[in-house]
Amino acid sequence: MTRSWMRQLQIGLVTVALPVALPAAAEAQAGAPIIGRWDLTVQGTNRSYPSWVEVTLSGHKTLVGRFVAGGGSARPISKVTYDNGSVRFSLPPQWEIEPTDVQVTATLANDKLAGTIVQPNGEKHSFTGVRAPTLRRAAAPVWGKPVVLFGGTEMNAWEALPGGENQWKVIGGLLTNTKSGANLATKQTFTDFKLHLEFRVPKGGNSGVYLRGRHEVQVEDSPLGEPSSAHLGGVYGFLVPNEQAHMGAGVWQTFDITLIGRRVTVVLNGKTIIADQTIPGITGGALDSNEGEPGPIYLQGDHTSVEYRNIRITPVVGTPK
Repeated sequence: MTRSWMRQLQIGLVTVALPVALPAAAEAQAGAPIIGRWDLTVQGTNRSYPSWVEVTLSGHKTLVGRFVAGGGSARPISKVTYDNGSVRFSLPPQWEIEPTDVQVTATLANDKLAGTIVQPNGEKHSFTGVRAPTLRRAAAPVWGKPVVLFGGTEMNAWEALPGGENQWKVIGGLLTNTKSGANLATKQTFTDFKLHLEFRVPKGGNSGVYLRGRHEVQVEDSPLGEPSSAHLGGVYGFLVPNEQAHMGAGVWQTFDITLIGRRVTVVLNGKTIIADQTIPGITGGALDSNEGEPGPIYLQGDHTSVEYRNIRITPVVGTPK
């Protein structure tokens, strides 16, 4: 190796090692106050409903994100435009019947959002948003005594939710949703807890267990193959089970779910399929977007028939800090 060639190599190495100054626009996006997670409340045509958006930085200068509407899964946002408090992005269609993208515009002021969602059919829904709480706990939980939510005889701990005809009955000691109808929620609300329940779904069956009424753990007759967040035990649209631990349709299966702040552990049929993972935000079908507040356990009844038994919850003692 000649000295001149070695000198060129050294110069090249020094040149590569020097920091590259970002354009002012890129630095502005990197520090944009819109970055983070936001809990939204949307005023629809006939009712209000919860929603959620997360904005993150991709690379050095592009804002991207994901969005959860009143139903369905988390949708990707390919680009978020932020300029001096003005926010704008679009969403790809979620259902085949949607002919166009959803358009979202908002203003960020005093760490609060206010804006408009233009639906594919042209309807305009106004919304407000607050920064989502971190829900980080300062101390390990102290567990109380288990509470039986369903022991096989009565449904006094539960109430049907609005939006459908109540099809839930106690049949042969089982909490049974006989066909698609109303969702079912506990009258009592909870913060952190350990939940045990057993369930049986028919062929092609679909239900869900909502933690605090906001985060759905999927219950369904899942196909084989690589797991997804929409399969049994996944946190819908967010967290993917690390393996397929389901036993198929028509068989009794068991969940043991621990929720501490945003951190969830899901044990399906004795196997830990989600281990102490963070739930980013609400899932489609949430009762509200008030993530920092206690909420009920609710069972999805608006899809297919399903059976549950031996439901008990061990709540945390006191209010988590």
